[in-house]
Order: sequence, then C-alpha cells, then structure tokens
Amino acid sequence: MKILEPTVTERRRKTRNRVFRYIYNSDEPVSKQAMALELNLSLPTIHQNISELLDAGLIKAGETQRSTGGRPPVGYLVENNIRFSIGVSITTNHIRFLASDIKMNQMAEKSIYREASVPINLESEIKKELDIFIEENSLNKNRILGVGITIPGVLDVSEDSVLLSPSMRIKNLSLKSLRKSLEPYPVYIENDGNCAGYAEWLAMSPKERKDGFVYLLLENGVGGTFFINGKSYSGVHHRSGEFGHMCVHPDGLECNCGKRGCLEAYCSAMRFSTDLGISIDEFFELVHKGDPASNALWDDVLKHLAIGISNIRMIFDCDVVLGGFVSEYLEEYLPELKKYVADRNSFGDDAEFVRLGKYPRKAGMMGIAWHFANDYIEKI
Repeated sequence: MKILEPTVTERRRKTRNRVFRYIYNSDEPVSKQAMALELNLSLPTIHQNISELLDAGLIKAGETQRSTGGRPPVGYLVENNIRFSIGVSITTNHIRFLASDIKMNQMAEKSIYREASVPINLESEIKKELDIFIEENSLNKNRILGVGITIPGVLDVSEDSVLLSPSMRIKNLSLKSLRKSLEPYPVYIENDGNCAGYAEWLAMSPKERKDGFVYLLLENGVGGTFFINGKSYSGVHHRSGEFGHMCVHPDGLECNCGKRGCLEAYCSAMRFSTDLGISIDEFFELVHKGDPASNALWDDVLKHLAIGISNIRMIFDCDVVLGGFVSEYLEEYLPELKKYVADRNSFGDDAEFVRLGKYPRKAGMMGIAWHFANDYIEKI
C-alpha cells in the first residue's frame, strides 16, 4: 500500500488536508482551478498537493468536466476503496456486520441470527464470524482501518467493560479479552444509540446539525443520544441517553433492568415479539388483520412512546428522531403517534418535531465505522 509522505510542517499538512477534504466533500470531479478559487490557494500550491495525493493513491483523475470551448480541465475524485472499516452490531438476537469505504459507501453486509436464550461469548463468536465475513466478501485485511463494535448497554470507559446491558442480560463484562481476540485490528467499542445517532447526524443538512436533536433508538432495548453543536453529549459517567430507563408508568411493567415502568418495558420490540413468542413481522401481520389483542397492545406501545417523546421534548426542546429496526414499522402509524404526542404538548398543538431516521437497521454500524474513517481523514 502506498504511503503518504510526511510534510515539512504541520501548516503544510493542514493545507494538504484542506485540499483533500474539498475533493472528498464534492459530489462531482473538481478541477485545480476550482480548488484554487474556493480555497484561496495558488495554482502551484494546489498542483503540489494534488501530486502528493495522487502519488499516495488517495485521489484519482475523474471524468473531464464539460467545457464551452478548448481543452476541458481534468477533475479529481477521492479513491474510495483505498481503505475501509467494519462495523459490528451486537443485539439480543443478531450479530450484524457492515463494511464501508471512507466515503461511507457500503461494500458488504451480513446478519446472523442467534438464540437470545444462549449466553453470548463475545471473544469467540465475534472473532469467528468476523473472519468468515472478511473471507466471504474477499475483503483485503491490509486495507482495514479498524473494527467498530456497538453494544446496547452502558459502558464503563475507565474499566473498559460493559457496566450493564439489560436487554442482553450482561453486567460488569470486561471487554479487554474481546479487544485482544481481534488483534491486529484497531478496535473501538461504543453504545449503539450513540453510534446510530452519529450516522443520522451525518445524513442531516447543515441547519439540522446546527439545531441539535435527540436520537431515540427502538430495538430489543431502548436507548439513544443527544447531539448538540455537532457532538454527542455522553454525560459525566458516559451514561447519558439511556432514555429506555426513564419511568413512563410508575409501578408498571417490569423492565429487564429490574425496575418497573421503564420506557423500554413498554416500547421495546421484545414486548410485542419475544414476549409473545412471535416475530415482529408476525405481530404486525396480526395488527393489519385487525386482531383486537394485537391492536390494543400496539396502541398501548404508541401511547407510552408518546409519553417518552414528550418528556424528551420537554427537557431538550429539539427534534426527536426515531431509529432502530422498530422504526421501520412506524411510518404508517406516525400520524397516530404524532397525535398522541401533540395531545401532551404543553407549548403547541402539533408534533412535527418527531420524525423517522434515515437508517433504521444500519445506523449503528455505519456510525461506528465512521469513527475510523473520520480519524483517517483527519490525519491526511
């Protein structure tokens, strides 16, 4: 693999990084003239940096741009597949893998079902399935920037452990042996809600990013994150965004965390699938058929979800984005959910601040893979 030569000064490196980022953020091939104009740099400076980036294999000459006359200028594009990252999502019933290049284009994906009743062995299962995933998709190990893993739970960063994962029934689980089993790849492990929220943030317009938002993850567990000024607020102990364990029904249903009345106990997928011994698809088939018990249960889910969303809105006063695989089934029920939320709105009569995320199932894996891509781009 080609290596980018170091610059004489950090100032020179930052200039090179600006040139690369300009090309990276452009949807179409860009010419040297356009870069010089937009970045306020001289053509010789642009030429020097383009040459370095070409020699390192980080960019390539694209299709020539249209011209009204004369020889059209050459355009430049990022070489997407020079490096890539792998995101791994661990949930109660699945281990999912996603490989994406530095432009966040999906290269490969795989989902493996596992029995929730069988205790997970992170070291052996992840290592084994990761090797198979790489082999099946002919992925070049030498181009892997790192492996990111999302876990539905509270992480203790200082102890490098999962402090608590109610949906997976994990408590005080060390992650050190998992990291060691995946050597020599760099490994980054993070809460699933934080990673999924980050992927949604990347998909937002500049204004939406500026305004901030809460991401509410709805899966077998319920979690999320709060984004402000382009960053996820993690809290003093890295425990913020655990919206699933706010109380929405005092002395209500028992939650996996051991408490009663949590949002997760009322709105996680386990309530209307696992607890009933059916799949989520089978549940919604019953709802569509007009099954009274299923419709009553789903209505109760929406009402308690509306309480949770209203509480979040009251605290943060920003948009609430719904994600996770449960959100895939919410689109047709969004008007009904918004009505329940609007009924609880103390400062208005609507709930237009509630919307669905762009990546229901893949957001977590995409977000954690971006951790490595972003770090790589920062150092160019």
